[in-house]
Amino acid sequence: MSFLALNNINKSYGTGTNKTEVLSNINLTISEGEFVAIVGFSGTGKTTLISTIAGLIKPDSGSIVLNDKPVTGPSAERGVVFQSYSLMPWLTVYGNVAMAVEAVYPEYSKRQVRETTEKYIELVGLSHAIQRRPAELSGGMRQRVNVARALAAGPKVLLLDEPLSALDALTRANLQDEIVRIWEHEKKTVVLITNDVDEGLIMADRIIPLNPGPNATFGPEFVVDLPRPRDRTAMNHDETFKSLRSEITQYLMKVGIQESADTKGNVIQLPNIKPNTASDFDNQAEHPKRTETITANQPEPDPLTPDVLKPYQDNLGEHKYLEYFNLSKVYPTPKGPLTVVEKFNLNISKGEFISIIGHSGCGKSTVLSMTAGLNAISDGGIVLDKKEVNDAGPDRAVVFQAPSLFPWMTSFENVALGVERVFPHASVNERRDIIEYYLSRVGLGDALHKKASELSNGMKQRVGIARAFALSPKLLLLDEPFGMLDSLTRWELQEVLMEVWTRTQVTAIMVTHDVDEAILLADRVVMMTNGPKAKVGKVMEVDLPRPRTRKSLVSHPDYYSYREQLLTFLEECDQH
Repeated sequence: MSFLALNNINKSYGTGTNKTEVLSNINLTISEGEFVAIVGFSGTGKTTLISTIAGLIKPDSGSIVLNDKPVTGPSAERGVVFQSYSLMPWLTVYGNVAMAVEAVYPEYSKRQVRETTEKYIELVGLSHAIQRRPAELSGGMRQRVNVARALAAGPKVLLLDEPLSALDALTRANLQDEIVRIWEHEKKTVVLITNDVDEGLIMADRIIPLNPGPNATFGPEFVVDLPRPRDRTAMNHDETFKSLRSEITQYLMKVGIQESADTKGNVIQLPNIKPNTASDFDNQAEHPKRTETITANQPEPDPLTPDVLKPYQDNLGEHKYLEYFNLSKVYPTPKGPLTVVEKFNLNISKGEFISIIGHSGCGKSTVLSMTAGLNAISDGGIVLDKKEVNDAGPDRAVVFQAPSLFPWMTSFENVALGVERVFPHASVNERRDIIEYYLSRVGLGDALHKKASELSNGMKQRVGIARAFALSPKLLLLDEPFGMLDSLTRWELQEVLMEVWTRTQVTAIMVTHDVDEAILLADRVVMMTNGPKAKVGKVMEVDLPRPRTRKSLVSHPDYYSYREQLLTFLEECDQH
């Protein structure tokens, strides 16, 4: 017999021509004490679904039944933890949790309130911070307070709406383990909304995809028949885990990812013209002008041929194209100098794609910002194409987590800002062709003249990627560019990035905390030790065939070996 049942739930917003069907014919039964993960992506209606179960939103039709009683509104029986922390900033950890206890149990004495509050604060490992206020807590600690507050109300069902998605990878993994431990201790029924397949596999008994809307419906359920406790590294040897992970990933890609190439069949022309940052720009007149023409219905040129887009890119594979020697960064602090990065040494070949991975605070972004010329070098140096890096310049294009677009400008205009700077010698038509080519390549052929303020986060990041490639830089620097996006959008943009990078062969460095992303994109993965005094710990060659796709990657026999090497390194760093 089911403990929680959703029966034919339908929910829409708006009326008439403005009506949007969000959820359609949602049916689900959950047993008492079960841990169910619903994998939903941006725009699928996942928050609407969790809010409906919580009783915060009424469905248009259908019913929700909990323990044989209809759900008609919010209740302490259903504790909710959302992505945002929603803590009272003027209250301590104790005060935030006690507030929930007092509201649900008005009959409790002061001693009972104190005992219950302290019990759940201890359960989430925050006894040492019981008198701190939210401003004094890290993001992970704030989310622990949210979990403690929800549990202290004694709910029968714990509803988790992407509670960990805003956290760094290490904090997220630790809290996943913490929530599973609490679930096993408290014997609660848990419904987790997540966009992370691995999170579902680590935590849940069942994973159920919520297919993209409008009219979002449930896909087939996947039973996670893996023994507990589940160890992230050990699971790389489990064939059931590998098969299940591949099956879920491929299903989600099938129903979610749309073709990102330009589909209008327009002729796209890219002028054969060098940027003013090219090494031999002064000799450009020696190169006759030609264009590449691509249509949607004719075979595209071999993307692995170096001169497809950039015939002036000589000496691909040059071993010391980018050289770091004893690179160090020291910040002054009230307690004395703090060395964040110390003696970072690395040589990168021309046309190589490098991923830098490590825990938060290990100096990954510091190395990238020094390479971009945005952060002063304390000691050592960086040499790019035989010139020492000592300031910022358009020969190094940077893509950050937030693309920093001008909201009042169109996609075209945002890309044009950089193109006009590095191609001042080109004609208006040539600059237009460069801009349109790269926006089309990232799937924005239909959104050239949409303002940035009208674009989704994923589309904004596509503009950022197009802008970076359109500069024809010597070096492409990517600082966790997909870190703020949901998994499906991240997968899609990884494919876009790989496709355009394969054509350009631009030397690239990506900072990431995502193990799968690092392997998918890179020729080599550079693993950094924990800070302070972070440096290169290990370098892993990724000998997987290109072009790569996530679908082929999860099926490759060597993939999980690479994955285990990275996970083992990160776990060892965590223990020191």
